[in-house]
Amino acid sequence: MKAVLLNGFGGLDVLKIGEVEKPAPKDDEVLIKVMASSINRPDLVQREGKYPPPAGESEILGLEVAGIIEALGKDVTGWQVGDRVMTLVGGGGYAEYATAYACHLMAMPENMSFEEAACVCESYITAFLNVFMIGGLEDGQTAILHGGGGGVNTAAIQLAKALTPNAKLIVTAHPSKIDRVKKLGADLVIDFTTTPDFADNVKEFTGKKGVDVILDHVGAKYLAPNMKSLAYKGKLVIIGIISGFKAELNLALMMVKRQQIIGSVLRSRPIEEKAEIVAEFTRRALPKFADRSIVPIIEKCFTLEEVADAHAMMEADTHFGKIVLTTEP
Repeated sequence: MKAVLLNGFGGLDVLKIGEVEKPAPKDDEVLIKVMASSINRPDLVQREGKYPPPAGESEILGLEVAGIIEALGKDVTGWQVGDRVMTLVGGGGYAEYATAYACHLMAMPENMSFEEAACVCESYITAFLNVFMIGGLEDGQTAILHGGGGGVNTAAIQLAKALTPNAKLIVTAHPSKIDRVKKLGADLVIDFTTTPDFADNVKEFTGKKGVDVILDHVGAKYLAPNMKSLAYKGKLVIIGIISGFKAELNLALMMVKRQQIIGSVLRSRPIEEKAEIVAEFTRRALPKFADRSIVPIIEKCFTLEEVADAHAMMEADTHFGKIVLTTEP
């Protein structure tokens, strides 16, 4: 089968198209003919040699796929060859075929395209897990969602508007994306290029109360303003460290305000834990895709052969929403 391979680790030049053996599903897996996958920032980090796949997972890039079941492992029930599915994978998405655990599959809504379905599992499940299951955002509360316009950020805004319509959303964004973030439903958008310490803006917007949940992928640079922005008993959920992983923390303030700092990753979680997350997402969020309350935002679709261009777009951070890879022209 055709797949995107790495010729070592490094920049865009290490990406190449090659032929590899089609994977075979284990007893509890299915084989999927991949119609579309998507680009996620961890793919770039893996390409650079800094984010190896979990033990036993494919070395091929790609954390989510949408496609058609082609074969079933002998222990798989509840699914049939020919079913249209979308799923998380530990690796292997940038290829014509991929294997996935049956317990991680979700049936694609009939009115959803493969390109849209390829956007759902990594970004929307990441947003759902961290904003709702871990962060516990409730209707009427306030959240900060960093990284306006990115895949996880746009997913978080859409999910919050659909599941907690009275929640107030504060988003930090590049000035080129502010208008689109506002149209998506943010109540306050802060230009992070001119306001790196956003705590005063947050206090003014919330009447000095602060916010209940913060979803952060920036890390060290934002720790201090995040903690100053967090309300009594608020939760800071950190899912990335692009600005670094070391920062000072005022422990006394955190103790007095009973705040929580929670680190979270999705890819390396145990199979059973991921299955529980997928099941809860299927129950609470998937109906919003079926009725088109949520429609994945796609910046552009690329073919496998154009993978370097897709990675270049992600690196430039000019996209809004998701960047999709298709296996067919």
